Amino acid sequence: MKKRLLSGLLAAAMAATLLMGCGSKSAEVAGAQRETNGKVGVAMPTKDLQRWNQDGANMEEQLKAAGYEVDLQYASNDIATQVSQIENMISSGAQVLVIASIDGDSLGTVLAQAKEAGIKVIAYDRLIMNSDAVSYYATFDNYMVGTKQGEYIKEQLDLDNAAGPFNIEIFTGDPGDNNARFFYGGAIDVLKPYIESGKLVVQSGQVEFDNVATANWSTENAQSRMDAIISANYANGTKLDAVLCSNDSTALGVTNSLEANYTGEWPIITGQDCDVANVKNMIAGKQSMSIFKDTRTLAAKTVEMVDAIMKGTEAPVNDTKTYDNGTGVIPSFLCEPVFADVNNYKELLIDSGYYKEDDLK
Repeated sequence: MKKRLLSGLLAAAMAATLLMGCGSKSAEVAGAQRETNGKVGVAMPTKDLQRWNQDGANMEEQLKAAGYEVDLQYASNDIATQVSQIENMISSGAQVLVIASIDGDSLGTVLAQAKEAGIKVIAYDRLIMNSDAVSYYATFDNYMVGTKQGEYIKEQLDLDNAAGPFNIEIFTGDPGDNNARFFYGGAIDVLKPYIESGKLVVQSGQVEFDNVATANWSTENAQSRMDAIISANYANGTKLDAVLCSNDSTALGVTNSLEANYTGEWPIITGQDCDVANVKNMIAGKQSMSIFKDTRTLAAKTVEMVDAIMKGTEAPVNDTKTYDNGTGVIPSFLCEPVFADVNNYKELLIDSGYYKEDDLK
C-alpha cells in the first residue's frame, strides 16, 4: 500500500514537473511571438538597378530593427512575378504591403485582394495608379528632382546671360513609371522657355515625353537611342552642349554612346540616384551631377508609416494635394532631394556613410 502511494506521489510530481516545463516553453513561445510586431511584405521591382538593392536592404534592416517580420521580394522587372509575389505576401499573413511597382497600372486586381483582406498598402517611390487600395505614398519630391536637373543645366550654360544657341538632347524614364513624368515635367518647365526662344536647340527634334522615354530605364536602350542621335545630328562636328538624363542608368547609356561615337567637347550630363558607376563618372568628368536621394531617409519615413498603421493611427504625411492615382489624391510624404557633383559628393556620400571612399575608386 505504501509502495503504491509512493509511486502515485512520484507520478504526480513528474506530471507536475512536465506541466511546468510545458508552461515554461509556452511562455517562451509566447514571448517570442510578442517580440514580432507584425509582418510586412516589401515588393521591389528588380535587382538590376543599384538603387533598388539599396532601397530593399535599407527597408529590411530598419523594419527588422523596429520589430517586424519582413518578406522582401524582387520581381526581375516582370509584372506577373511581382503580382505573384504580392499574392503570396497576402496569403502568408502580411499586415502591411510596401510596394515599388514595376508598372503602376498593373496591380489593380491583386491589390483588390489586399483591400478585401484589410491589408494597408504603401506605394513606395512609384505611385500605384488606378487602385483605391493604396493608403499612402512615400517618395521623394519627384517634380523637384526634375526642377533641380533643369536648373543645373540652366546655371551651367548661363542661359539667362549667354548668347547661345546651345544644343541639348533629352532622356527620361519608363513610360509605365509615373515618376518619369514628374521628373520630365519638372525639368521641362525650367528649360521649355529657352527651347521656345531658340536659345536651347534639340537637334534631334525629340522633345515630347513619348519621344524621349526610355523603356525600363534601360542603359542599353538609352545607349542605342543616343547612338542614333549622334549619327544623325552630331557626327558632322556639331557640338552637343547638354544632355538632360532623368536618372543614372539612362545617363550611363548616354555616356557609353558618347565615348564610342562623339569626338567633340564633352557636354553637361545630369542624372539621379548617385549609383557607384555614375559617381565614378562624375569624379572623372564624364557626368556633371546626379540627384542624391538618400534611401535611408525614405526607408526611415516608410517605417514610421508602417508603425502608425500597425498601431491604428494616421501615418505622417506632408502632401495631400499632388499625387492623384486616378481614384483620388493619395496622402504622401515627400522627402527633399539634393544634387551631388564633383564639389560636394564627398560630404554627401562619403562623410554621411552612404559609401566608403574605396567604393568610388
